[in-house]
Amino acid sequence: MNLKELSKNLGLSQTTVSRALNGYPEVSPATRQRVEAAAKTFNYRPSTRAKGLATGQALAIGHVIPMSSKHEMVNPIFGDFIAGAGETYFRHGYEMILSIVDDGDEKQIYEGLKARRAVDGVIVHGPRMNDPRIGLLNDLGLPFAVHGRASGYGHPYAWLDVNNRSAFERATDFLFDLGHTRIALINGLEEMDFAHRRREGYASSLAAHDIAVDASLMRSGEMTEVYGYECTREMLEKGNAPTAILCSSLISALGVRRAIEEKGLVMGKDVSVVTHDDALSYLQNGGDVPIFTATRSSVRDAGRKLAEMLLASIADPLSPPKQELLEAELMVGSSTGPAPRKD
Repeated sequence: MNLKELSKNLGLSQTTVSRALNGYPEVSPATRQRVEAAAKTFNYRPSTRAKGLATGQALAIGHVIPMSSKHEMVNPIFGDFIAGAGETYFRHGYEMILSIVDDGDEKQIYEGLKARRAVDGVIVHGPRMNDPRIGLLNDLGLPFAVHGRASGYGHPYAWLDVNNRSAFERATDFLFDLGHTRIALINGLEEMDFAHRRREGYASSLAAHDIAVDASLMRSGEMTEVYGYECTREMLEKGNAPTAILCSSLISALGVRRAIEEKGLVMGKDVSVVTHDDALSYLQNGGDVPIFTATRSSVRDAGRKLAEMLLASIADPLSPPKQELLEAELMVGSSTGPAPRKD
């Protein structure tokens, strides 16, 4: 059903129906309620473009992905985040615009989005240490919210993040409680803020247990299955190999398990593994009993919450930037056990 047909059915002008659906104050509450009920009955949705023209908004949120991070588009973590954010946009009548750009063009892209009024706000993905995008967006006056944080930027901005430092400190403490002292860290790229914080948590636990940081037990790289496999295989080939491995991604942890089993060892008995788990829809960490002991936080929920945060700031531009720190839950699975006894 289109606007003309809905209007005829209600016996109202198209202008009145359009204004009722778009929230104009001059429409009486009774008429608005009647129009909204009819629209729901006949499954009518107003044109987003027309609604945008009426309200002066784009009714769209931008997600700008640099070419150096384009692999994120096929990463299940990114996919779950986008799915969660998309659910929120849909409920509020917003659309999503995804742009893949050359790294050097990000500034021009953001400036263009602002100048053309193509979006009402943007989500910033994968913040790095001292990320320049945050200052740029603040200067442009383009509403934004960050998935994560950027250490080193001193002015307020909207963000939602997992307490990565606390999660990895707790996970390392858990391995110490099991008797492990040779604990390796297979981390993400440490110029990324989340990975930097995870390393800090790991190092803090080592210090609390009077264990010196050992560079030979630390790796930093893109979190793929092959990366987890190669790092683990290399460390297990050396003398005094780790008896426990802390991993920044469930995807990398799959490679860690492959390397352990290829060596003829048993995960959870010979080598314990703790990973971070984003509670992915299509890559789940077992059923009732997790395969991997993990620090768990749903990235899909994070997408929903951050989208709500951004839309709220768009609706009330004078409100102070909102910030939310999520705590990860430590879920004990079958990948961890007491440190093996030395012969």
